[in-house]
Amino acid sequence: MLTIQNLSYIHPNKDLLFSNIHLTVNPNEKIALIGNNGTGKSTLLKIIAGDLEPSEGILSVASKAYYIPQIFGQYNHLTVGEALGIDIKLNALHQILSGDVSEERYDLLNDDWTIEERCTEALKDWQLHDLDLSQKMETLSGGQKTKVFLAGISIHQPELLLLDEPSNHLDSVGRRLLYDFIQHSKQTLIIVSHDRKLLNLLPKVCELTRNGMTIYGGSYDFYAEQKEIERHALAQDIHSKEKALKKAKEKERETIERQQKLDARAKKNVGKAGLPKIVANTWKNSAERSTAKIAGVHTEKIGNIHQELQDLRSSQSETDQMKFGFDHPKLHKGKNLFIAKDINFGYDPEKYLWVENLNLQIVSGERIAIKGANGSGKTTLIQLILGNLDPQIGTVYRTDSQSVYIDQDYSLINNRLNIYEQAESFNTMALQEHEIKTRLNRFLFTKDDWDKPCTALSGGERMRLMLCCLSIGKRSPDIIVLDEPTNNLDIQNIEILTGAINDYQGTLLVVSHDETFLAQIGIERIVEV
Repeated sequence: MLTIQNLSYIHPNKDLLFSNIHLTVNPNEKIALIGNNGTGKSTLLKIIAGDLEPSEGILSVASKAYYIPQIFGQYNHLTVGEALGIDIKLNALHQILSGDVSEERYDLLNDDWTIEERCTEALKDWQLHDLDLSQKMETLSGGQKTKVFLAGISIHQPELLLLDEPSNHLDSVGRRLLYDFIQHSKQTLIIVSHDRKLLNLLPKVCELTRNGMTIYGGSYDFYAEQKEIERHALAQDIHSKEKALKKAKEKERETIERQQKLDARAKKNVGKAGLPKIVANTWKNSAERSTAKIAGVHTEKIGNIHQELQDLRSSQSETDQMKFGFDHPKLHKGKNLFIAKDINFGYDPEKYLWVENLNLQIVSGERIAIKGANGSGKTTLIQLILGNLDPQIGTVYRTDSQSVYIDQDYSLINNRLNIYEQAESFNTMALQEHEIKTRLNRFLFTKDDWDKPCTALSGGERMRLMLCCLSIGKRSPDIIVLDEPTNNLDIQNIEILTGAINDYQGTLLVVSHDETFLAQIGIERIVEV
């Protein structure tokens, strides 16, 4: 079905993205393609799809791939039919039914008389009821755009499917439909995703790095177990090397001290012996050379061990290197933060969002997931809780508290600032410049990054900078609200976010369809809207 040999890709600016990629995909295989942000997963899919040319290597694809991208903005000017590539056939069909029976129309239709019915049925299968094929893509939500292209699978019936983060914009119902499709599909699948529930439906994991691809013959859970074994072995190697370095330094100190004592005693004896000055100087120079030689041997050994230790530490994942250290919020556990009695809200004066009025109580220290279908009012409920909106009916009580609202784009980051300026803007403790830079280093922003504009940051970098800013603030907020926080993150950055959230002791409200993430951050209660 697909063969890749020694494939590499170099950006137009001559930067190497990846090299030495080897992969064979057999018919009906289902493969997960994972890797950190920036390793080239989407680029590799585009190469397989034929949208990009590799810089070198061999690519052989048995049939044309059907590619669903991660971003859909490039289709906004098209109709649904045009985006699906069936507008020409549809137009020919309508022209024939209207009386234009020219040979050209029949050639364009190519005997595909059921094209319109198949489109309607496919869209219905993905819960896009009554969607007009002439409707512009720009009028659709992110989830609807994803479903349009998923519907295209049953319309075109391709043998090879390339899906780039297909669950990103889907609600819980849409994700269940996607999972069911993946499980029962007989087509060949290559899927890029950070959705660990989805990844566990695929029997092979391929990890892409700058220097090649590693293949793990098992689900994502199997991959994670293998990586944990590797991490544990690496941690043991680092610990052993640290002990060896400490022992080598102690040995160096002891040896030099012993040699210096011997030299001092011998010098004293030479003085007492009354040897000629030239003989005494010769002995003295010889002793100094001996001491320097011993010191040099130990310095070289320590240097080698230190370099080996640095190499091992650089192999650690960002999750293992990062330290959070959030302060405790001021509110004690169990204090009422928010009480709502029979509330409702509507953007249409003739219609409220919720069929039944809401009653809700939130106490400090809780971890709550807010769930509901797209358009069910999850974001509105958050704004009511935070005090940015007031209910149109019912009553609410809110205690005085400090909250932080973090959306999937981490838009609290000010794009007009650079990284250091952004961190400094949260400096309410009068930290010195070097202390702020120490915090930035802790969150993996080195001195080469401090002047980088925030506009240039990836989703994972924006998330890490946001966490760094929270750690710089005077104290942790009483409430953190996360709105689809994992949508634009790779798995490694999701692990970083998970570690930070688990280190946080305050109240947590989360809107997310990532069930694995919700389980790992210890969600205690679910509020359905």
